[in-house]
Amino acid sequence: MSESPIQTALCSFGMSGKVFHAPFIHVNKGYNLYGVWERSKKTAKDIYPEIKSFDTLEEMLADENIELVIINTPNATHFEYSKKALLAGKHIIVEKPFVINSEEGTELIELAAKQQKKISVYHNRRYDSDAKLLKKVVNENLLGEINEAELHYDRFKKELSPKVHKETPGPGAGLLLDLGPHLIDEALQLFGKPEAVFADDIAIRPISKVDDYFEVLLYYPRKRVRLKASNAVREAIPAFVMHGSIGSLIKSRGDVQENALIAGKMPEGDNWGIEPETEKGFLHTERNNEVVKEYIAAPKGNYMEYFDQMYKAIRFNDPVPVTAEDALEVIKVIEAALKSNTEKRVIDY
Repeated sequence: MSESPIQTALCSFGMSGKVFHAPFIHVNKGYNLYGVWERSKKTAKDIYPEIKSFDTLEEMLADENIELVIINTPNATHFEYSKKALLAGKHIIVEKPFVINSEEGTELIELAAKQQKKISVYHNRRYDSDAKLLKKVVNENLLGEINEAELHYDRFKKELSPKVHKETPGPGAGLLLDLGPHLIDEALQLFGKPEAVFADDIAIRPISKVDDYFEVLLYYPRKRVRLKASNAVREAIPAFVMHGSIGSLIKSRGDVQENALIAGKMPEGDNWGIEPETEKGFLHTERNNEVVKEYIAAPKGNYMEYFDQMYKAIRFNDPVPVTAEDALEVIKVIEAALKSNTEKRVIDY
C-alpha cells in the first residue's frame, strides 16, 4: 500500500479491543495502532510497546494525528462517544450494536455526512466462515427457494459475565443487544427486510438480572426465519439450518477466528480462518435431477477483509465494509422485537 497508514485509536482495551480490533490493526500495513484510551489498567503497552495511552477520551480526540477512532465501549456509550469523535473530525468504526435506538443511529448517519467522515459498524460475523457458507448456498441456489431458516448462537454459562455493564439492567444490556445483532444482521444479509417480527426475550437462569435467552421470528411472504440464543445450552444443536424447495443444509458453528484470537494468535498466514474438516456443513439436495447427500466445506473466514475494505473507504473513498444504514436496520428489528416481547404480539415491520 503506497498511501500512508491510517493512524488509529481504540476507545478501550478490554476483550473487544484486545481480541477483535488491535490484532488486525497491528498486522494490517494500511493502519498504525497509534493510541488507546485506558481508564485505569494500562496494559496495551505490554503487547504493543509503541502504542500511546490516553487517560481521557477528550485527550485522545484532541490528538490531531489520529484519523480513525474505534468505538468499542459499552453499548450505552456508543452514541455519545461516536458523536464526540465525529465532531472532532475523526472517521469512526462502531462496535455492534450500532446504537441503543434508531433515533441515535439516524443522527449519527446525518452527522457523519455533514462532517464528511466515514462511519461503519463492526458486524464482523459477516466474515465468519459459517456466514460465508450460508451466503454461498443461497447465492448459488443450492437449496432452491428457501422456505425456512434457523440461526442459533448458544452458549453455556453458569456464572454471570465479569463485564458488569452486560449484566446490569439498563439501556444496552442483555443478550438480545449482545448476540442479537450478529444473528439479525446475518438474516437481513441473506433474506432482506422482514414483513413482521415476533419475539420472546426473557431471563431463564436464576442468577440473571437481564435477558439471557431470546427467540426472534422474522416473517417473510413465503418463509420464516427463526433467530435464537441462550446462555443455558450445554449441548448445542446445529447452529445453522436452512430448508428450501429442493434441499436442506445443516451446519455447526465452526468459525475458528475468535478462539485463535483469544489464544493470542495474530491474524496472518495462509491457514488463518480455515475450519477443521469436522465442521463441514451437511448438504442434502438435488443436482441434475439426482438426490445428493454430501459434506460441504465453508469458505475461509477472515475479519481482515473488513479492515482492508475500511482502508480503501478512507483512503480512496470506496464503500465502507458495513454501512451504518445496514446497522440501523438491525436496531429497528431489535426495537420491533422488544415491542413484540412487551406486548406479546406480532409487530409489523
